[in-house]
Amino acid sequence: MTPSRRNFLAAGLALPAVASASRPSQSAQAPSQTQTKPSDSGFRYATLGKTGLKVTTVGFGCMVTADGSVIQRAADMGITYFDTARSYQSGNNERMVGSALGNKRKDIVLSSKTGANNKAQALQHLDTSLTELGTDHLDIWYLHGKTTIAAVTDDLIEAQQAAKKAGKIRFAGVSTHGGQRDLLPFLAKHSQVDVILTTYNFTMEPFMKDVIAEASQAGKGIVAMKVMAGGFRRLQADDPNYKRLHNDGGMLAALKWAISNPNVHTTVPSMTDMDQLEENIKAMAHPFDDNDRKILARQMERIGPLYCRMCGECNGSCRQGLPVEDMLRFLTYADGYGQFPLGRERFLELPQEQTSVKCSACPGCTVQCPYGVKVAARMIRAQELFAC
Repeated sequence: MTPSRRNFLAAGLALPAVASASRPSQSAQAPSQTQTKPSDSGFRYATLGKTGLKVTTVGFGCMVTADGSVIQRAADMGITYFDTARSYQSGNNERMVGSALGNKRKDIVLSSKTGANNKAQALQHLDTSLTELGTDHLDIWYLHGKTTIAAVTDDLIEAQQAAKKAGKIRFAGVSTHGGQRDLLPFLAKHSQVDVILTTYNFTMEPFMKDVIAEASQAGKGIVAMKVMAGGFRRLQADDPNYKRLHNDGGMLAALKWAISNPNVHTTVPSMTDMDQLEENIKAMAHPFDDNDRKILARQMERIGPLYCRMCGECNGSCRQGLPVEDMLRFLTYADGYGQFPLGRERFLELPQEQTSVKCSACPGCTVQCPYGVKVAARMIRAQELFAC
C-alpha cells in the first residue's frame, strides 16, 4: 500500500539519521565500511564496491556542463569521478570532457554510457566514446537508462564482456532512472554487473534504502544520480509554487542527504559553473543534520506538485499510452535544471504518435499521482514547451 504523503515525507527524510528497521536480512543490516571520514582537505572517499576503485563521494555528472573549465577545476581540486555518456549534448559532451581532463586522466575514474539496443551498436558506441574522450579505456561502461530486467539483455552483457577482454573497459555497469524495486535486486545478483548507477534522492520511497543496501552488500559499486530531486533552484514564475530556492541551502542539503547513506559510494550531481562546484564540494565536509532535514521538508512541499519520483505507480494508466514518467523527467531538465535544449531533444526522440498527443484535449486525466504531482498540468506544459 502506498504510504500517505505525510508519512512518506517523515520516513524518507529520516532515513540517513537512523538505521532502517525494515531490512529483510542480517546481511543487509551490516553497515558498509567503504566510506571514510573527511580528510584534512574536507574530501570524503569511498571504495566502489568490489571494483576497488577509490572515489570521492561527490563526483561530477557532466551531462549539462558546457564549460570545460569547471570540469578541469573539479579535477584540480581533487574530485576523482567523472561521468558522461555517448548521447549527451548530441555526442559533444564526451569530446569536451576528454579535452577538459587532459593529462588528469590517469588520476580519475571515468565512466560513459551507451543507449544501444544490441551488441554491435554498443561496441560501435564504445569505440566512438574512446576516441572522443581521448583515452584507450573507460573505467566503467554503463548500459544506459534501463528500467526493466528484460532491457538488460544477454546481447548487451556480451558486449560489455567483449569490451573487458579487449581492454577497452575495466568494469561493467547498468544505469537506471526507474523500476528499481525489481531491477536493483536483479542487478545485485548478476555476476557480470560491477556497478549500478541509480536515481536516488530524498523524495524517493523508503524501499530504496533496502535495495541499495542489498546491492552494496553484494559487492556492487553504487553511484547515485538525480540526487538534487530535480534541481529546482528556481521554480517557474508562472507556477503557483514559484519561489526562489537557491539561497536556502536546498541543493546542498539534498546532496548531503544522499552521501550520508554509507551504501552510496559516490554521486554525480550536475554542475554548470564554479559556484555550484564550490557548493557541492562542501557536502563532503559537513554531515547531514537536523537543519538540513528541515530544509528538505520545506523543499519537499515546494516541489511536490512538480517533481516526478519515478515510482512506477502510473505505468499503463494513461489512456493515450503516453510514457508519463519519461515526459515529466524531460520537463524537469528544462524547469528544474534550466536545460531546455536537453529536455526538448529527449522529448522529440519519442515516437511521433506520442509527441503529437495533446493532453489539453483529453476529457479527463486518468493518471493520479499518489504523491500529489499535478500530472495533467505538467504534461500539458511539456507538450506546449517542447512540441514543434
